[in-house]
Parts: sequence; C-alpha cells; structure tokens
Amino acid sequence: MYFELFTGFRYLVNRQKHAFISLTTFLSVAGVAVGVMTLIVVIAVMTGAEYDLRTRILGSQPHVIVMHRSGFFSNWENIAGQIQNINGIKSVSPFIHKRIVLRSASGMSGAFLKGVGSEFKAGLQHATAGHSPKQHSEQNENSAIPFITLGKSLAEELKVKKGDTLLYMLFSNEFNFSIGHIPAMKRFIVTDITDSGYDEYDKSVALIRLDDARHILGFKTDVVTGVEVKLAEPLKANQVVREIESALEPAYWTTSWIKMNRNIFSALKLQKSVMFIILILIILVAALNIAGSLFMMVMERIKDIAILMAMGATKKNIRRIFMLKGLVIGMVGNALGVSLGCILCEVLKRYQFIELPGDVYYFTTLPVRLEGFDIFVITLAAFAICFIASLYPARLASRLVPIEGLREI
Repeated sequence: MYFELFTGFRYLVNRQKHAFISLTTFLSVAGVAVGVMTLIVVIAVMTGAEYDLRTRILGSQPHVIVMHRSGFFSNWENIAGQIQNINGIKSVSPFIHKRIVLRSASGMSGAFLKGVGSEFKAGLQHATAGHSPKQHSEQNENSAIPFITLGKSLAEELKVKKGDTLLYMLFSNEFNFSIGHIPAMKRFIVTDITDSGYDEYDKSVALIRLDDARHILGFKTDVVTGVEVKLAEPLKANQVVREIESALEPAYWTTSWIKMNRNIFSALKLQKSVMFIILILIILVAALNIAGSLFMMVMERIKDIAILMAMGATKKNIRRIFMLKGLVIGMVGNALGVSLGCILCEVLKRYQFIELPGDVYYFTTLPVRLEGFDIFVITLAAFAICFIASLYPARLASRLVPIEGLREI
C-alpha cells in the first residue's frame, strides 16, 4: 500500500498547473465538513429535546399507573402488596383523580384535581409569602379549609399566589345530579406553587391531600382511583407493566409513562429521522464535488497513469490511488466536521444565547445533547458516501489503456 499512498498523496499536493483541481478538492473537503457539522448540531439538538422532555415528564408523572376498569376501587393495599415485590419497583402510593373547574377572583380554568398520599404532605406545607406553616395549620383547624398546590402555569392563569384563600372549586356531583342542580363550591388555601418544567402538567394538575380529596368528592375512606408506581429504572416501564398485568386480575388495567406519551416521542423520533435524511443531502453534494474532482484529475493525469502502468503498476494499483484520494478527502472532512460540530454544540450548551418561548415549546433554551452513537452514525454515513463517490472515477482510471496515454507524450 506504500506505493498507492505515496502517489495519492503527491496528487493531493498543490501545484500551480493543477490549481483548479486543488480548489475543487478543497471545496469537497469543506462540503463534507459543513455537512457533518450541521448534522451533528441538528441531531444533538433533537436528541437534547427528547432527553429534556423525557426528564420533565419523569419528574412530573408516575412511571406506572394501575387502575380499575370500573373507575374506583377500595382494596388498594392488597394491590400494592401483590405488586410491591416485582423487581424494579421502588414505591407504590394511592391517588384520586377527578376533573374539576377552579375559579379565583380573577379567572377560571379547568384542571385535574389529584389527591395524593401521605408522602406528599410535606410538599403541601411549605412556608409561603407572609404565611408560615404554623399559621396555615391554625387556619386549617379553625376554618377546615383544605390546602392545595398548583402548577406555575395554572396559578398564573388563575392569577393567584401562595397564601391566597380566594380560590374556589366548582365540580358537578355525579352521584346526585339533576336538572337545575347547583354545583358544589369549596374554598382552598394555596399553600404552594410548583414548577416541574413541564408546562402541560403545570397548567392542568392541582394537588391536595388524599383524605381531603375523599371528603370533598364524597368517597369512602378507603376508595382510590388508582395507584402510582415508581421504578428504579423508568425506561423499563413497559416490561414492569407486563409483569404487573400478569400478577393482577383482568379487572385492573395498567399503563406506563411511555405509553401515555408515545405520540410525543414518536413525533420527535420521526423529526430526527427526517432531519437526518434531509441534511445528509449536504454531504451528497460534497460527494458530487469529490467525484468531479477525481474525474478532472484522471483527465489531467492520463500521461502519468500511462507511464505508471507501463512501468508495471497494475489496474488494482491505479484504482487504489484514486480511491485513497477520495477516502482522504472524506476523512479530513469528517475530522473537521466532527470537531467543529462538537465545538458548536459545547458553545450552545454553555452560553444558551438562543431563547425559545416557553408557551410554545417544552423548553426555554435550546437543548443540546451529544451522544457517541449519533456521532458514529453520522461519521460512518459521510465516510461511506465519500467512498462510493470515489469508486467510479477510480474504476475509470484503472481502465485506461497505457498505449493511448503514451501517444499523448
């Protein structure tokens, strides 16, 4: 291979009489570098968006939910005992879920009222502006007004803040409903406003204590809507769902956070695939430049090729010389593209000078996440395109008849 490498390197060296060919080679390298850099940045942003969204969802939603097909059930302790020992389950807690309408002095909004277990009580007793937990406790004992925790977006829509007691709940009584029935109204104290980072969750869910939810909705003391399951490895949620379904009766149904959000993640994966296909066209354009550069070099080097073949170089040697030139262009372009892409991704990640509207996107800054597998796939695809682009010019050079080239000397 030394002969092919030496000759191919000499053909890559700039010479004045081959200045145009050298310029074409430079543009080919630049095209590959720009294509690889663009692909790396775009795919890193798409991967970052998927990772960021997954993190926000996992921070606001249970990993697995178990519910009864009738809507409510009372033996949740038995259900928890049956599934608690399944490998990968960290905790099981009950909840009550109910669609409601919330109204404040300044606005009205629909939401899901969610009663949560004792492990969340600490979160409902945070100190608020101008109100201490002790004051809340005394006020709750005297007036029997339950606490409520709102998401940031829901609180902004209702125009309420921590410590407000002007929040009312309107809901229809499903068990005693008739024409002309006036919906019941309950008053709450806003004890906390949370920001999970997931706007869809923050603008739709209101959290209260499980006992308060039972009392307000008129349920028995042991009735729940379902149980939430948290896992040690959330990405294995679908596998745990199958194990839970096999352990419980058919009257219960189970779903995971992956199933509940599959449309969002499917759309992100589709966008990522489409962007990869579209941007790979940039590298294809660079590959055409590589092919054109090699074609012109073959035409310029007919005499040299004829002399080499007359001196004993085989067709295989000639073919390798021009294939190696295409591979060198691909490797240099790949190296530059990967380097520039990684640098640009690091700049975007560190300085975050691109801001996005939070009411439109799930994030307010451009998410960037580089993964080694993505870089490997992009590099391999670019390298393969450059290699394929060099095949036909190399084959054309190897088919040259030496005597025809020697006639032009």
